[in-house]
Amino acid sequence: MTEKACLASVLGVTISRYLALKEALGRRFATERAVLTHLDACLAASGSDLTPETFTSWCHTGEHLSSGVRRSRMRMVRNLCLYRRRTDPTCFVPDPSQFPPLHQPVQPYIFTEDEIARLLRATDRLAPLPRVPLRREVFRLVIVLLYTTGLRRGELLRLTVGDYDPREHVLLIRASKFHKSRLLPLGSDGVQELDAYLKARRSHRLSTSSGTPLISNLYRGDRAYTGVGLGGGMRWLLRAAEIRTPAGRLPRIHDYRHSFAVHALLRWYRAGADVQAKLPFLAAYMGHVDIVSTQYYLHFVEEVATVASERFARRCAALVAAPSALPGGEP
Repeated sequence: MTEKACLASVLGVTISRYLALKEALGRRFATERAVLTHLDACLAASGSDLTPETFTSWCHTGEHLSSGVRRSRMRMVRNLCLYRRRTDPTCFVPDPSQFPPLHQPVQPYIFTEDEIARLLRATDRLAPLPRVPLRREVFRLVIVLLYTTGLRRGELLRLTVGDYDPREHVLLIRASKFHKSRLLPLGSDGVQELDAYLKARRSHRLSTSSGTPLISNLYRGDRAYTGVGLGGGMRWLLRAAEIRTPAGRLPRIHDYRHSFAVHALLRWYRAGADVQAKLPFLAAYMGHVDIVSTQYYLHFVEEVATVASERFARRCAALVAAPSALPGGEP
C-alpha cells in the first residue's frame, strides 16, 4: 500500500508534503509519521477537516498514554498545523496552553560498583533454556557493555558480531541518534567479556557470522533480542540482586548510561585530570552532538561532590583566609 493511498483525509496531501520536507532535511521523522498517519485515519473516518472538535476527538484516542507522550503527540500535530498555516492562514492551530502539563522527569539511578558486581553474580542463576542456551552469557555481556560503554538500548540491540573488531578492540555503532556513527574503544573488561561470549557461541555451534545480531536468542531464528525481552531479563536480575531505587522501583536500562557518565567523571576527579578538557571526549564517546547534551548525564551526586570539594580544597585552600586570621578579626 502506498503512502498516498494510506493518507486519505482532507489533510492527506499536506501531511505528505510536510513529511517529505522534514525527511529531505535529514530528519528520520518515523514517530511523527506514525502519529500523523493515525491522525489522518481518524479524520478520514469522520470525513472532516481538523477542527477543535476533531482534534479533541483524536486526542481522546490516546487517553491511555502518559501525559508526556500525549503532549508530544499534540505538539507534532501543532507543528503540522503551523506548516499548513503558511498557505492557509485560517486553518486551525491547537493551543499549546491546553496540552497536558509537562511530567516530572524520572530521577536517574546511579549504580554503585558493588551493585554492578551483584548483578553479574546474579547472572549465574540464569539457567540455559532450549532456545536461549547462552542466557547467562548474554545477560552478563549486556550488563558489562551497558556499564562500561554507556550504550543506548537501541544501539546495543542493533549490534552485530561484525561490529566488534577483536584485533583493534573497538565497537562500531552505526548511524545511531543524530545520524551519527562512531567507534568505541573498549576497556579490558569489555574485551574479555566479548571474547568469552563469542567463544561460547562457537562452542555451542551458534552463528558468529558478521551479520548475526550480537545480543540474540533462538526464539526467532537467532535474531536480536527485542526491547521487551531484554527489559524482562534485566528486571529479573535487578530483583535477584535486590537493587531498587530509593522510591522502591526497579532502575531502568537507561540508568546504566547515566551511571557510565557519572563514574567517568569520578575517575577523572580521582586521577586529578582536567575534567573540562575531558568532557568533549565523553560527548563523542556517548554519541552526543556537543557537551550540552552530555551535561544532562553528569549528576552532582554525593560522591562527585565529595571528590570535587576535596580537589578544590587542595588547590585553593591557601587562597581562602579564615575570618579570625584577618586584621582586627573582621570578615
